[in-house]
Amino acid sequence: MNGVNFGGIFDVELALESLPFILGGLPSTVGVAIAGMAIGMILGLFLALARGSSRIILRWPARVYISFMRGTPILVFLFLLYFGLPYIGLELTAVLAASLGFGLNSAAYIAEINRSSLNSIDVGQWESARSLNLGYWQTLWIVILPQATRIAVPPLTNVFMDIVKATSLAAVITVPELFQRTQIVVGREFDAMTLYILVALIYWPICVLISFMQDRLEARFSRFL
Repeated sequence: MNGVNFGGIFDVELALESLPFILGGLPSTVGVAIAGMAIGMILGLFLALARGSSRIILRWPARVYISFMRGTPILVFLFLLYFGLPYIGLELTAVLAASLGFGLNSAAYIAEINRSSLNSIDVGQWESARSLNLGYWQTLWIVILPQATRIAVPPLTNVFMDIVKATSLAAVITVPELFQRTQIVVGREFDAMTLYILVALIYWPICVLISFMQDRLEARFSRFL
C-alpha cells in the first residue's frame, strides 16, 4: 500500500475540464435507453400475452424467444446487429442497432414481469368484466392492465435502470454516449481513474432520478389496487 498514490485518484481540475465534453454523450445515452425501453415494453406485452396463451403456436415461439434473449449476452447481440447484419446486406446505424439490441433483449425480461403481474390479478376480475359484456381486449386495457401496472412498476424500473447503465456497452459499436466519450478523454489525458470515477458519478444521479419517477408512478397507480 506504500506505493499507492492516493493523491492521484481523482483530479478535480481534469474532471471539471472534461465534464462538458463527456456530458455531450448524455443525449445519446438517454435516447438509446428510452428507445430500447419503449421497444421492450411494446414487444414485452405481446410476448407476455403469447407466453400465457393456450395456443401452442403462440406460446412456444414466445418461450423460445424469451429463453434465447435471456441466455444471450447483450454485447454479443449488439455485435450481431451492427457488425453481422451488413454481411446479409442490411446495415444499421450504431444508434439504431443499439436501440434495437437493448429493446429486443429487454423485451424478454419485461415479458416475464408482465406475465407474472397479469397472473397476480384475481381471476374474478376477468369474470366480473365478462358479466358486464366486456370483450377480452376491453377487459385487458380497462380492468386488468391498470392494476397489473402498479405491481409491475418496481421491476420495470429496475429494467430501465439496467438499460441506462448497459448503454455503456454501446461504446463498442461507436455510439457517442457517455462512456464512449469518456474513453476518448482517457486516451488523450491518460488518467483513467479520474475519468471513470467521473462517468460513474454521472450515471448515479440519472438512476436516482429514475428511482424518484418510480415512486411517483407507484403512488399514481396505487388507486387502482
